Amino acid sequence: MKRSVHIAALAAALASSVAFVSLSGPVLAQSAAPAAPAAKAADAKAVDPDAVVATVNGTPIRASEVAIAAEDIGPGLPPQLQGAARQEYVLSFLTDMTLLAQAGEAQKLDQTPAFKERLAYARTKALMEALMTQEAKKAVSEEMKRKTYEEFVKSSPADQEVHARHILVDDEAKAKEIAKKAKAGEDFAKLAKEYSKDGADDGGDLGYFTKEQMVPEFAEAAFKLDKGQVSDPVKSQFGWHIIKIEDKRNKPVPTYEQVEGQVEQYLVRKAQADLVTKLRADAKVEKAAAPAAAAPAAAPGAAAPAAAPADPAKK
Repeated sequence: MKRSVHIAALAAALASSVAFVSLSGPVLAQSAAPAAPAAKAADAKAVDPDAVVATVNGTPIRASEVAIAAEDIGPGLPPQLQGAARQEYVLSFLTDMTLLAQAGEAQKLDQTPAFKERLAYARTKALMEALMTQEAKKAVSEEMKRKTYEEFVKSSPADQEVHARHILVDDEAKAKEIAKKAKAGEDFAKLAKEYSKDGADDGGDLGYFTKEQMVPEFAEAAFKLDKGQVSDPVKSQFGWHIIKIEDKRNKPVPTYEQVEGQVEQYLVRKAQADLVTKLRADAKVEKAAAPAAAAPAAAPGAAAPAAAPADPAKK
């Protein structure tokens, strides 16, 4: 019955605040990943990036290349492939790729126009990703994360929550009978276990929820009640509800630790979006006119179009 709620109130505010990131291009979608450079930096200290880990027909493969390959193909690897097995898989992939590249070079494929076009595209993409990663690193610091968190806490209104129990039945007459018993002081949890059709082993306990998390009819009735009150029967798409309010409070604000990752993601995306917006504003972009569509060729064996009738006035 609850509407799906994916993140806490503050996290939702952060997500909505970065809605402007949906610029008309895939740049940010492809560049959202560089949000956690710290772990990579720690790994880099453990292994010399210039260390040669293998050679393929005399061509060295260095630790830095293995790290790049792992970043490239890592998301597609099975989660259970970890540790040394994962490293070995990545190295094998890089070895095969080097062998194939050597074979392509021997056939002078690197000198073809098609290859040069792909190489130019790959260079442009790599430069874009390098710049976006740099912006991500500049945007994220402990000071900026905490400042952003505090600003959102101050600007976010406190949502009211209620803690309620409910009993759900199909028949209005039955709902009125149960509501009468509950209002007379009978144990609500026991009544829920006895009568509720939705498996009320927990006594109909719904926990805490905000108004937006419930269907409108239920929410309107629940939030009008005071602590300890029992409602009259309420009709919704699910049936007839009897509601009891156990508690009312302002929704607790999530702690910094709970939303730190989302704050960091917000800062990264905002910095990258700001950069793209600025570059677009300063750029001169000219698009060529779309070529005119060619007339469709006649199908083989199709009859020639009939000649236009002669103008009678010219006869």
